[in-house]
Amino acid sequence: MAFRVGKSVLLNFGKDLEPTFIFVGLAFILLIGPLLRWYILAMTKPSFKIPKSYYLELVPFAIIFIVSFFLQKNVLNTNNKQTIIFFGSVIIFIYLHFAFYIFISFKTIQKLKRALNNTLQTKSQKAIISWLSILIVGFVIIWISYFSNIIEDTIPYIVGPIMYSLVVYILSYKVYQLKTSEIDGEAFKANDSILFQEIKTALIENKLYLNAETSLISVSKLIGKSTQKTSAIINQYAKQNFNDFINYYRIEEAKKLLISEENSKYTISSIAFDVGFNSLSSFNSAFKKFENTTPSIYRKNN
Repeated sequence: MAFRVGKSVLLNFGKDLEPTFIFVGLAFILLIGPLLRWYILAMTKPSFKIPKSYYLELVPFAIIFIVSFFLQKNVLNTNNKQTIIFFGSVIIFIYLHFAFYIFISFKTIQKLKRALNNTLQTKSQKAIISWLSILIVGFVIIWISYFSNIIEDTIPYIVGPIMYSLVVYILSYKVYQLKTSEIDGEAFKANDSILFQEIKTALIENKLYLNAETSLISVSKLIGKSTQKTSAIINQYAKQNFNDFINYYRIEEAKKLLISEENSKYTISSIAFDVGFNSLSSFNSAFKKFENTTPSIYRKNN
């Protein structure tokens, strides 16, 4: 951003500025867009790391930046129609590229707002959302002020860098005021109690415990966490390991089936498989652990 302002001031007040400086300045606009998007992702996602594929977004910047050093000094003074069309197309592409990144950054913030709409937000979360919303407004103002420069005689060229500088100063003040330089995407890290509720919803309300294929690995994938994290959450909030946690609900379901008149014709092994056990022996062991009796005696007594 500082380079952009410096280049604009030199272009406005200097004479015969090298085309290299002009196009390097334009190239930096192609850098600002991706950096804006990555910054917003880093401020809204816990433990965000830039995937290697994201670096492909820097290719347009790299191309224009490298080409800038091979431009002849008189290239901007030519009246060649093809040259004019080419450079005009490059400039329009650069500003549309910038607008595109402002738009998708805005959509990222809107998506986050919708996700948090019905939840109690922390002070840090509110500060980040407020800051990023102001940031997008600032970038829109910057884009309008610079884009207006390419429309002949709309506004004086120097208005662009002045507006750019003012916006940067205002944004810097807002960072200080909201203290957002001290926080990042970790503010949106899911609370473990919320994750435990997700696990309970998946396993109990959706009755995934009845599926014999349900495992710690499958549940971890479902909530997007590692097996170690999922296991730790269950241990912390259920005071049980994963097998005991899921088997408890299987046994509760089995108890209902064992004393139901409608199911009296079914064997104990059939009921064991129906509630998610892979074998009769594991069912008997789990049943005895929770009820201190065998399934057959429980059925007889009830």
